[in-house]
Amino acid sequence: MKHPRVIDVLVIGAGPSGSAVAIDLVRRGLDVRVVDRSPHAFEGSRAKGVQPRSLEVLDDLGALKEVLAGGSTYPKLGIRAGPLAVPWKMFTHREATPDVPYPNTWLIPQFRTDRALHARLSELGREIKFGRELTELAQDEDTVVATVADADGTEEIAARYVVGADGGSSVVRKQLGIGFVGTTDESDRMLIVDASVTGLARNRWHMWPGRGGKFIGACPLPHSDMFQWMIRLGPDEEPPVKTDDILRRIHSHTRDRRIHLHEIHWTSVFRPNIRLAKNYGRGRVFLVGDAAHVHTPAGAQGLNTGLQDGYNLGWKISQVLAGADPALLDTYEAERQPIAAGVLGLSTDKWGGIAKLDPSSMKRGKDEQQLALTYYGGPLAPAGGTRTSTLRVGDRAPDAELLHADGTGTRLFDVCRGPHFTALAYGTGAAQALGALAWPTDGAQLKRLTVGTTAADGLTLADPENTLRDAYGLDGDTLLLIRPDGYIGHIATRDFLTTTQSAARAMTP
Repeated sequence: MKHPRVIDVLVIGAGPSGSAVAIDLVRRGLDVRVVDRSPHAFEGSRAKGVQPRSLEVLDDLGALKEVLAGGSTYPKLGIRAGPLAVPWKMFTHREATPDVPYPNTWLIPQFRTDRALHARLSELGREIKFGRELTELAQDEDTVVATVADADGTEEIAARYVVGADGGSSVVRKQLGIGFVGTTDESDRMLIVDASVTGLARNRWHMWPGRGGKFIGACPLPHSDMFQWMIRLGPDEEPPVKTDDILRRIHSHTRDRRIHLHEIHWTSVFRPNIRLAKNYGRGRVFLVGDAAHVHTPAGAQGLNTGLQDGYNLGWKISQVLAGADPALLDTYEAERQPIAAGVLGLSTDKWGGIAKLDPSSMKRGKDEQQLALTYYGGPLAPAGGTRTSTLRVGDRAPDAELLHADGTGTRLFDVCRGPHFTALAYGTGAAQALGALAWPTDGAQLKRLTVGTTAADGLTLADPENTLRDAYGLDGDTLLLIRPDGYIGHIATRDFLTTTQSAARAMTP
């Protein structure tokens, strides 16, 4: 294929997963374009829970400040029975710790999460082109050509790679001919309504149970007068459309006529769609987010899993473009598809429990927070390797509170923030090996960090409160390699230089 200009990556879809991968690619210096078939950015609340691990990802990508400003922690549930409301703690509120700086799920409507990511992309000099729909994909060994249509006609965009982040009805996935295995239950429908409301306390996520699994929920959306209403419809019930009809349905179920809807901002009818793509890509085209997996909304998993898809894929594309073995891109599906399969099971179980009004299904804990997700046993983290007392290769790299030489404090996440690898040496032997560690000049660079030992090169920090030692389970000289996406790429407690260079070879030019 011959075209006047070939960009590095075309991202199709500007939701959270597409925006995240675009940010990661652009900050690595790549030539990236983002197109979206919608006429403008999404305006609804839809996915409204951002999990602790995703908050860490947003921190690294530079979008966290706006996300925190646009949301809050979740209120308690108020399970309503007539005029009474029984408080129910869905989440256990946790205080931040040295290893987990963002311990609580964050309540924020999706349109604000999208805005934060779009603003960050704009800061990096890239604007999303809305109203542009993919109509055709063709690829050869070196290039992908996407035909994109808008009101003015069609355009061919040539790219070295394409990322399909275009939702559950993904045109990219269909163009690739990749199966989407699972079920859609047309009889189980829920009307979602974002509405300005008076007559309802904002300190609770209200839930009105009903017979036969029917219920109505109303979750207050932070920093607004809006609630997200969730109205479970009967099998043959037509969803109400007009404001008066929606309010009549709410009054009929809740028997609370103090509730008033003043403005409908967004509505959607949701059906439990539980599907997983057979493959996460083909050739030079990859799928992320809902294009690869769709979930029930229970447990707030879909947006978070998609965001982390993009975070896993971005650095790998960049490394291969810089000269790494293309087999690195095969690890994207190998690492992320099992995660999505597990999340599908979790959210499906939670959804079934909600239908039965099982209180345990409303509880949220460590499984939903995604801090314990691991790539251990995968192609970049083979089972049986060296480990510490708390960590294996493939696990999330925890945060820690450290000190600079001048006594000022810093977080390990602050040091690791950015598109680079981090090598962390603990102890004299590991520090000496780190100084001798060779690293390619192309691709993601290496930030060298020693803790507790002065080194000739790199950054030396102290761990006076042992927050790093405890979180990382260190009881002797250890050299750790942290991947650009914040997971442990290698652990060495002996043969520091040889084993670390061998592990790095699979991820670098």
